[in-house]
Amino acid sequence: MAKPLYKISFLSHGKIYELYARSVQSGSLWGFTEVADLVFDVHDGVVVDPTEERLRDEFGATRVLHLPMQSILRIEEVEKKGQSAIRDAGSGEKVVTPFPLPAKPR
Repeated sequence: MAKPLYKISFLSHGKIYELYARSVQSGSLWGFTEVADLVFDVHDGVVVDPTEERLRDEFGATRVLHLPMQSILRIEEVEKKGQSAIRDAGSGEKVVTPFPLPAKPR
């Protein structure tokens, strides 16, 4: 039987992060939830989803993520992985980082 897959939504710095993980449990630190074995899509070559790459850059080397209970919005056990996201906490819209443009000449 395959390991369960969880979708974790939590609030951090005014943004809602949605990540997928294989392990979620009460932490040994009181008041924290441990999220481990984070799951990211792995694509070779062309970047399909810049948000997924941003999350992988931020959390890719993380063994265990210790989240304060107050920051967790929802934990769902899901059948298959969906799209990870970073959303604005106020509007709920996906946060899209604009492509950097060169400075205008004076």
